[in-house]
Amino acid sequence: MEITTKKEGGAVVVSVKGRIDAVTAPEFEKGLLALMAGGDCTLVLNFSGLEYISSAGLRSILATAKQLKAKDGKMLFASLQGPVKDVFKISGFGSIFKIFDTEEEALRQV
Repeated sequence: MEITTKKEGGAVVVSVKGRIDAVTAPEFEKGLLALMAGGDCTLVLNFSGLEYISSAGLRSILATAKQLKAKDGKMLFASLQGPVKDVFKISGFGSIFKIFDTEEEALRQV
């Protein structure tokens, strides 16, 4: 798993490549929590390079979202592909989170 971040407007764009599974989910969650600790409470997760997400990855997202909500922050998703998009639909995450086709669309909602 590879994570890159960049500031865009009032948000931090977090781009993830590879897989978020039982092995990488703790590292992913730790990275998001570190951004929040630094005062960044609007996150756009760009999953265009994400090939796979497991239940451990979904759990990390929920845990982070819960902490973000307590800080009046928000988490938006962009560019979900193939199996990851399917997992979000099946798990009901599509009704919990705002999901956009592109990073640009998500940033317009910040």
